[in-house]
Amino acid sequence: MRLILEKRAERSWKMALASPLIAIALTLIFGGIVFALRGVEPLHGLYVFFIEPLTDEWAREKLIVKATPLVLIGAGLALCYTANIWNIGAEGQFVIGALAAGAVPVLFSGWQTPDVMLVMLILGAIGGALWALIPAALRVRYKANEILTSLMLVYVARLLFDWLVRGVMRDPLGMNFPKTVRFVGWQRLPTWGDIHLGALIALIAALGLAFMMARMLKGFELRTLGAAPRAGRFAGFSADKAVYFCFAVSGALAGLAGACDVMGVSKQLQTPYEPNYGFVAIIVAFLGRLNPVGVILAALLLALTFIGGEAAQVSLGIPDKIAKVFQGILLFFILACDTLILYRIRFESKK
Repeated sequence: MRLILEKRAERSWKMALASPLIAIALTLIFGGIVFALRGVEPLHGLYVFFIEPLTDEWAREKLIVKATPLVLIGAGLALCYTANIWNIGAEGQFVIGALAAGAVPVLFSGWQTPDVMLVMLILGAIGGALWALIPAALRVRYKANEILTSLMLVYVARLLFDWLVRGVMRDPLGMNFPKTVRFVGWQRLPTWGDIHLGALIALIAALGLAFMMARMLKGFELRTLGAAPRAGRFAGFSADKAVYFCFAVSGALAGLAGACDVMGVSKQLQTPYEPNYGFVAIIVAFLGRLNPVGVILAALLLALTFIGGEAAQVSLGIPDKIAKVFQGILLFFILACDTLILYRIRFESKK
């Protein structure tokens, strides 16, 4: 006997909508098993991980802060994946955006007008976009696989960040620690409690992309090229221009997320800097059904795994890496459910 995946004649839209809910339910079940194997009562572990953080005002504010970069990056990746363009290197674009924004206070520490905040945000977006255009150009010009090139550039970005922050950008009065000067005044984002302006920027960006995908010709073009590339070519749409557009937009949003993170959370550059938002945002994009509005809800759920991991470490005495376990399990079930929507399992004898 061998297992065969047979393509379904028609995709069930009801199951497509139910798929994320099924994936979440299966993740909770297997998460309970993980807690049991760690010697923790499953229901109590799930309560500490997913419910307890929502009962605390400080944790709710942190939840929004953690969700902000996931919304920005996830919305951009949803745009790419809808067009069947695979940007896997958003983490590198995020890091370059943070680096580009943080260079302004390092070079112009006395610049303290409202303009500096806007310039830092713009530079972060430009830095992320330019970094993303490298794999785009390699795909268009040399047919290089953008999955590999964008992913490898993540490690280049991290090493470049580390080299600059330990070198020419290091604070000379920082007692030799690998960090830059602290951002002050207008070099920081305005905050309300712990929530910074980036949350509003992320919301506007996601809603703007949702409007573009649903109501504008560009959105129709990307959906057509993703679903039926040949039909898109007959309609006069350029696949190469779509590659550049999607990488530029997703890279700009990832870079903007990096700028918001260093301006609103860390308020300086310091190494090592590996927040991993770019990789988690891949899960966010798929859990949100490649819809920018769905990405907002998915980002809040994935942000809850970060907060829940910290709460579980304190309350239950288990490693905070449990958050990555939940994220990985969730991605597995999302992909498994999506596969079964498009294909049915059939067993066939070897004969």
